[in-house]
Amino acid sequence: MRIAVAEDLYLLRDGLVRLIEAYGHQVVATATTGPETLDALLTWRPDVSVVDVRMPPTQSDEGLRAALAARGELPGLPVLILSQHVEQLYARELLADGAGGIGYFLKESVFDADQFIDALERVADGGTAMDPAVIAKLLSSGPSNRRLGRLTEREHSVLGLMAEGLSNQAIGRRLFLSESAISKYTTSLFGKLGITDDDDNNRRVLAVLTYLNNT
Repeated sequence: MRIAVAEDLYLLRDGLVRLIEAYGHQVVATATTGPETLDALLTWRPDVSVVDVRMPPTQSDEGLRAALAARGELPGLPVLILSQHVEQLYARELLADGAGGIGYFLKESVFDADQFIDALERVADGGTAMDPAVIAKLLSSGPSNRRLGRLTEREHSVLGLMAEGLSNQAIGRRLFLSESAISKYTTSLFGKLGITDDDDNNRRVLAVLTYLNNT
């Protein structure tokens, strides 16, 4: 994969670059400010980018706003936000276009290299990779959704794990259910959410976005 890394802290940025390259991927650009991030994303159009939220010049939300602006110019441009903070308003805006290719992890929640690279690959493929802590914050601040209210408790559990980016097989292991049982739950929740697209990957993205946007 061709990857861009936007992180203003030298040690973390260098560590991310080394990690990504150790897994056989190419870092095509790095950025240390919000404007540099936007320029790198639009110029290089990477397969996926890793973007910190708070970057110079003001250390507020420049990285996240750069990611939003880039996806506005290049819809579906894959972005994995890696931050110490959950910026709820902009996180919702990032999810709102429905294009997929979005990840949002808190730095403290990334426990190993395999987990991080797996998340990058899922986002690059147009899927989602969401930190459970981010999901909880987004859901706690969002309005109710009547369609989500139709789901059973088990279907809610399946959809929540789907939002983290887990496959049916991985969800089955987490819930101690067979993969075929998870497939039945996903088919049922797609129907209840009114998602009828025949592309299963796209249906998963649409279901996750419905869940996280909670509208």
